[in-house]
Amino acid sequence: MEIPEKKEIINGKITLRLLQKEDYETVKNIQLMCFPEMKPWTCQQWNAVIERFPEGQIGIEVNSKLVASSCSMRIFFDEFTNNNSWNSITGNGMLTTHMKNGDTLYGIEIMVDPDYQNYKLSRRIYNARKQLVKDKNMKRIVVGGRIPNYYKHCDTMSAKEYVEQVIDKKVSDPVLTMQLSNGFKLKRIIKDYLPNDKESCGYATFMEWVNLDYLPADFQVQTINQYVRVCAIQYKMRLIKDFAEFEKHCEYFIDVASDYRCDFVLFPELFTMQLMTFMPENRPGKAARLLTQFTEQFITLFTGLAVRYNVNIIGGSHLTVEDDELYNISYLFRRDGTYEKQYKLHITPHEKKWWGVKPGNKLEVFDTDCGKISILICYDVEFPELARLAALKGARILFVPYNTDERRAYLRVRYCSQARAIENQLYVVLTGCVGNLPQVDNMDIHYSEAAILTPSDTEFQWEAVAAVAQPGDETVIFQDLDMQLLKRNIEYGSVQLLKDRRTDLYSIHFKDGDETIIV
Repeated sequence: MEIPEKKEIINGKITLRLLQKEDYETVKNIQLMCFPEMKPWTCQQWNAVIERFPEGQIGIEVNSKLVASSCSMRIFFDEFTNNNSWNSITGNGMLTTHMKNGDTLYGIEIMVDPDYQNYKLSRRIYNARKQLVKDKNMKRIVVGGRIPNYYKHCDTMSAKEYVEQVIDKKVSDPVLTMQLSNGFKLKRIIKDYLPNDKESCGYATFMEWVNLDYLPADFQVQTINQYVRVCAIQYKMRLIKDFAEFEKHCEYFIDVASDYRCDFVLFPELFTMQLMTFMPENRPGKAARLLTQFTEQFITLFTGLAVRYNVNIIGGSHLTVEDDELYNISYLFRRDGTYEKQYKLHITPHEKKWWGVKPGNKLEVFDTDCGKISILICYDVEFPELARLAALKGARILFVPYNTDERRAYLRVRYCSQARAIENQLYVVLTGCVGNLPQVDNMDIHYSEAAILTPSDTEFQWEAVAAVAQPGDETVIFQDLDMQLLKRNIEYGSVQLLKDRRTDLYSIHFKDGDETIIV
């Protein structure tokens, strides 16, 4: 398996926010870096942009530093059929042509500081624009896209031929290639769009993204994300020589998940036990506690990878010491740079015997940019009350990192996960390790068949299995989860398990701090 070279990682918090008038100097400097041959916004233009359509001006901060910006406006799509130049559409940059009820979002520009241009920040901006269009129930996004590499080919091909070459992947253009990858379709080529754009020789591509959720004004707008793409890593335990080698293997799989535009990627339980292969030999209990020396590196690594690759990561689980007690902890690393923890709540006899692991005391339901999720670590999924509680608190995807040594142990986790999906009408994603670690006590063999499971009803896949991995293979599986389909199943399914609970006969009592809650 080929492992990529280590890349620089953004470590810290990444934030999308609306731009303000006070951002002018920073935005101007980014413009000068991105488009040195072109005139930047004037202060007068910038103030007009912010005043006329504040919600359409979006910026990205990394560690409180503004590093990317985008501007847009609303128009009626057929207003500018005769002249599609940048000046005519934007009113010479003053947005006098902005129409507050326009059916189309027009993308004026996107800029990313050159030092941050390999971090998929443009994808985040395009996603934010798409969400704005859905929220405002607009029909589409249109952009006049530069083709800044055309000047290299203008002596040998026309603009049309160049664009066709880019679409066919024979040449690459930093703007057009990015727009195509974000779901935009070519409508036509515009001549004299920006006459002073020497790199594009004045040409631009007229691109369109259509809002499939658009409804006429007398219908309710659907604003939630319909599809969530999840990825499970069936990870091979192997001898490694240092933490850097562990890091390379992890980044490889996260890179793969990002290439497939996954929203979540799940690693197995206790996959960091691989680090013990290069540590001095110790009795199991002491060796497990020594893993805590890598906790800070582990958190820094995965926080940075989540931001760099624009994917939410469930970091399997890791043994670490807190207040002199050893816990088995799963971390959710969000792609905005934040992270939270779920402690394993039920400890297996082997974990107690070999390592002295202590249980956590709280089930978390996490808010994410794709809705509410929960994490049950291996043995926890075999206790049905936990998944039921997560579902009642709003979780619609359950992630189950596990670590099992042989098939029967795996099947306990698999069958219970399938039951949790059915009885709580939610999706379950589970994965474990394969391979061997003969030098690590109680971790010498591993068995896994990663799976993505659904409720069992006519709307879902046959046998309620959306995807499954081959046993023993180091691999990834991924699947689009239809959240609207899940919502309809909860309301109108052949069976409605969440609605039909006999709460007059039974209930769940759980502790939330000092308070006992009954559901």
